[in-house]
Amino acid sequence: MIGLGCDQAGYELMQEVKKYLDEKGYEYKDYGTYSTDSVDYPVYGKKVAHAVAANECDCGILICGTGIGISIAANKVKGIRAALCHDCFSAEATRQHNDANILAMGGRVIGAGLAVKIVEIFLTTPFSGIERHEKRVQMLED
Repeated sequence: MIGLGCDQAGYELMQEVKKYLDEKGYEYKDYGTYSTDSVDYPVYGKKVAHAVAANECDCGILICGTGIGISIAANKVKGIRAALCHDCFSAEATRQHNDANILAMGGRVIGAGLAVKIVEIFLTTPFSGIERHEKRVQMLED
């Protein structure tokens, strides 16, 4: 299960991400927002982060205008490793090296085609399990 959350600036890009997830058969829970009406991104970042931290969702995808604010909000929740990614290399590396459990993107920063490719890479790239990376992830948790 993938937890989804966005603010009004990420709403349109999130609709494109949801189309991709539907096409690929991924299950997700949409924590909002549900329109382009102005809202506060920390609310949605924390909703998804709490769902991931509580194992209600395996991972999350968050989108705000830049991806910065919503990722900061998510990272306030213990056990969350939200990574802001606007390129494919970062999406792959954060899964392999950081075992990131939430992907954040900026709806005003990247287009739908790239966002969908980043989501695909994030969802299909496993954590490497290499000892040095495991040690570093544990240091983040501690």
